[in-house]
Amino acid sequence: MPKMVGGCLCGQVRYSCDAEPFAQAVCHCANCQRQAAAPFSVVLGVPEASVEITGTLKTYEDKGDSGAVVYRRFCPECGSPILSQPAAMAGIVFLKAGTLDDTSWLDPKVHVWAKSKQAWTVLPEGVMAFDTVPGA
Repeated sequence: MPKMVGGCLCGQVRYSCDAEPFAQAVCHCANCQRQAAAPFSVVLGVPEASVEITGTLKTYEDKGDSGAVVYRRFCPECGSPILSQPAAMAGIVFLKAGTLDDTSWLDPKVHVWAKSKQAWTVLPEGVMAFDTVPGA
């Protein structure tokens, strides 16, 4: 897989990642819906050490349903969400797939927090869906 490259809407924040994602997921949690202003957020799980960021990110300290902290990092200029970092998953970040320069290869097969999906959102055939997250 080629290196993943992306960034925010205004171009102030850019990133690259040289790791293959261990997860391509669609998150339907209420907080991802709010952050994305959409019915879900497509995320890519990668090792934190594999991501190189240029520009400055601002951090919002969110809390998940469990009460655990989720750091949501975004461009302070245009507000584009770049990544989420659950404190409970040290060393892991979830890149926001909508910020990638090339999304042609995306094919998420896992839907998480499906219990929070919008009623009108129909999940495709053949995907795995979890009410929360696997193992929770």
